[in-house]
Amino acid sequence: MVKEIEKLKKQKKAIILAHNYQNPEVQDIADFTGDSLELSRIAADNDAEVIIFCGVHFMAESAYILSPQKKVILPDITAGCPMADMATAQDVLEMKKKNPDAVVVTYINSSADVKAVSDICVTSANAVQIVNKLKESKIIFVPDRNLAHYVQRFTTKQIIPWKGFCPTHDRFTKDELIAVKQKYPEACVIVHPECRPEIIDMADKVLSTGQMVKNINTIPHKQVIVGTEEGMLHKLKKIAPEKEFILASKDFICPNMKKITLEKILIALSEEQPIVTVKEDTRIKAFAALQKMLDLS
Repeated sequence: MVKEIEKLKKQKKAIILAHNYQNPEVQDIADFTGDSLELSRIAADNDAEVIIFCGVHFMAESAYILSPQKKVILPDITAGCPMADMATAQDVLEMKKKNPDAVVVTYINSSADVKAVSDICVTSANAVQIVNKLKESKIIFVPDRNLAHYVQRFTTKQIIPWKGFCPTHDRFTKDELIAVKQKYPEACVIVHPECRPEIIDMADKVLSTGQMVKNINTIPHKQVIVGTEEGMLHKLKKIAPEKEFILASKDFICPNMKKITLEKILIALSEEQPIVTVKEDTRIKAFAALQKMLDLS
């Protein structure tokens, strides 16, 4: 199957991109692995004609927003994001009406429709930096309440958090973290800012997936407790094989991320389906929000 995928990839002038949360075999066959924005940038800067995006729907949308001339394919069209679904464009517009003096800052983990009615996008890595660079003092932060609370720690601006959350990160509890820390007392605890505030309080480092990759070799500890989706451990082991990585909870699994398989990648390459597109007027507005983020970061 791997050989057939490689053969078809060359024939179709395709590139395979895989998010850090994908299954190990999917990460291994990918040309590039990374976070959602990093992969979308690679898609835009690459001369491939077909993008096989192994992630969830909003990520494939982001790739299309930045590269509308390319064919963007999501091997399983049902691979969605519950957090992205917790905000609609209409909801955001109504919130803007209630807070006309606020700027809408939207986490990249959102639909193209929501990005299109936002003032600027952010990632978990640059959210604090972007918010502090904005001239407005009142921020509607969509859709992740936990990332909103994290940003609030580093700014004097008023953050109005949305009620959304990532189920995979939000269900991780303080008691679970206490238990794993007791089992591995010498370990360093790194967690994603999508975790609950009480988890952030107990962590040694709070890092986006991209920051985990970038900084893992600066951590002196031999054991590292990882508080994010379990696919991240495969990536980290490749970068720092001498370290022992401990998943903070057995429940750190995103079922949507695990929908992509080698068989589905093979079918997607063969049939060049299912294609992900965004309506042009929506794409232009969403692109503006993404571009503003890139300009400020």
